[in-house]
Amino acid sequence: MSLFEIKTGIAPENAGLVGELLVELGVPNWSVTEDVVARKAWLSGVFEDAFEAQEEWMDLLPLLDELRVGTTERRIPARRLEEEEWRDSYKRHFHASRFGRLHWIPEWERGTAALPEGDVAVWLDPGLAFGTGNHETTRLCCERLVAAAERLGDKKAEAHVVDAGCGSGILALSAARLGFAQIAAFDNDPEAVRVSKENAELNGLSGAVGFFGDDLAGGVRDRRGAVDLLLANIQADVLLRFSDELLRAMAPGGELVLSGILAEEVERVGKVFRDKAPGWNAESRTLGDWADLVLRRPA
Repeated sequence: MSLFEIKTGIAPENAGLVGELLVELGVPNWSVTEDVVARKAWLSGVFEDAFEAQEEWMDLLPLLDELRVGTTERRIPARRLEEEEWRDSYKRHFHASRFGRLHWIPEWERGTAALPEGDVAVWLDPGLAFGTGNHETTRLCCERLVAAAERLGDKKAEAHVVDAGCGSGILALSAARLGFAQIAAFDNDPEAVRVSKENAELNGLSGAVGFFGDDLAGGVRDRRGAVDLLLANIQADVLLRFSDELLRAMAPGGELVLSGILAEEVERVGKVFRDKAPGWNAESRTLGDWADLVLRRPA
């Protein structure tokens, strides 16, 4: 795994202002660090791709200019981090998240994290996972997953759940933690399947999820009318290409959760799915630049 860092100095008196901007934008890859004694502050971002790092910096720069926060550099080369550095960097950038009674917690906090009674956790190690749930698309899916678990109550153990394009397995493992018992998860990348199984072992959930390798069409081919909750956090063009297969997989009363859709695309994607599924309830939410689309088949 390779990670790349963009780092620049900022005026220390504006560190709080920049931190507030990052929270407002919902950009978890960026963080602010300070040296109070030396009166210095830095803005840094860590990314899996050098090109992505440069793009994100150029998007952020005009907003920093508007705030006049005193960035010391303009065009900053993305520096490749050594393994020890990116592990420490992830510890700065990746923090625990909570969705109702579900928590995503870094593995290094396992010994210190205190969970409220009745809450459950998925432990995450960025050294194993190339997806830690920080992205808006994953968070949108997880919020829908938690809501579905609450809605189904004791019936969730009987519900068939599919995580299409499982990545690091975070959504499927979250489903298992929430009490779903019939979970399948697949990805067309063999490395994603391997990592998902490692994360299952890390959480003591080996065997709780059926992880396998397949593409979107193959992954749902034999599930016609059988899926109660289908999570597909994939890019919009793929969702559109396999819209028929996704809709056919849903059981009566089932919920299809689509994510990986840019906010500017969601109307177009929604129209295609609504036209193919008349009578289904459809709704969407936006988080940052991204949106989800949820369709519920009539019972």
